Amino acid sequence: MKTNHKEQDHREFKGVPDDPRKRAKYLAIIEAALEAFSEYGYHDCPVSKIAQKAKVADGTIYLYFANKEEVLVSVFQEKMNRLISDIEELTKECGNAWDKIEVLIRYHMAALGDNPVLANFLQIQLRQSSSNIRQGIAEPLRKFYRLIESFVEEGQKEGVIESALNANIARKVIFGSIDEVVSCWVLSRRRYDVKERIEDVLTILRRAFLVEKS
Repeated sequence: MKTNHKEQDHREFKGVPDDPRKRAKYLAIIEAALEAFSEYGYHDCPVSKIAQKAKVADGTIYLYFANKEEVLVSVFQEKMNRLISDIEELTKECGNAWDKIEVLIRYHMAALGDNPVLANFLQIQLRQSSSNIRQGIAEPLRKFYRLIESFVEEGQKEGVIESALNANIARKVIFGSIDEVVSCWVLSRRRYDVKERIEDVLTILRRAFLVEKS
């Protein structure tokens, strides 16, 4: 008897397996889905394409994910949590909070510049209208926002960043700058290296945020 996978659309997300072998299979599907979504587009990418790239049977996907929406959300959660973890590790030895912000911007933009597939996924394929998708990606995004905002507030306490600035607005400007520059690169017909834009972004933000030295 064949399973009607469409009936699974309203099940709760299954989450990440604890078993190491299942975890490895889960991550293989995540990587395959990242590639498939970027190649075909979310709406035009059937689960069979993900299974093909992961070298598993179609039904295997449903052992790990309730539906295609959960696959999309899980790819984002894995990639965003890794980005946050890497930035937290890289900023441990920074001299001040502004150095942390520069590390965050450099690492984020370079990571996407070196991985156009991931950039396409984050900047284009992820932006779906489904409320389930929006809810699924909300917490990792909030965590990233809080990280940026905490760096801004820390810099204000250190006297490095202008204390009069609203930290929440400052966070939006920082994230928005990265987001806009990378999105333009992904969508551009002209080929160039987005990493070449990092110094421009940093120069503008330094002039906007840093306390002027007398």
